[in-house]
Amino acid sequence: MPDKPHAPAVEGLFTMDADEPHLLGTQCRGCGTYFFPAETTFCRNPSCEQADLQAVKLSRRGTVWSYTSANYKPPPPFVSKEPFEPFAIAAVTLEAEGITILGQVADGIGVDALKTGMPMELVLRELYEDEDHTYLTWSWKPVDEGTA
Repeated sequence: MPDKPHAPAVEGLFTMDADEPHLLGTQCRGCGTYFFPAETTFCRNPSCEQADLQAVKLSRRGTVWSYTSANYKPPPPFVSKEPFEPFAIAAVTLEAEGITILGQVADGIGVDALKTGMPMELVLRELYEDEDHTYLTWSWKPVDEGTA
């Protein structure tokens, strides 16, 4: 059976480029503040009164600010494979944008493999599939020292 076409699990959060995925955010043209998920209404920076926002691809790499383990199955709409296996969550700081983004760490990488300050990169992974598609989401993965 041929591979099913890939589709994003949630539209508009990330690009579908398997080699170089990016999170999709916005930047205020007035003050330069970045947002993820994308903001479309107004700048959330309390010191800015602008509403001129532009769509941007955010940096693919950042560093771990903090991390933890999800040892229980989150409630719906979270989707997980059965049986549930605990997974790591990392808060990764994108230096160029000055924001920290919380996300799941790639499959098979637990909290014991993480440390604050370590470089991470954005990757795509399979979340689930149905009869027609394989749905992908994004996660953080430690940077392979050979590609840093």
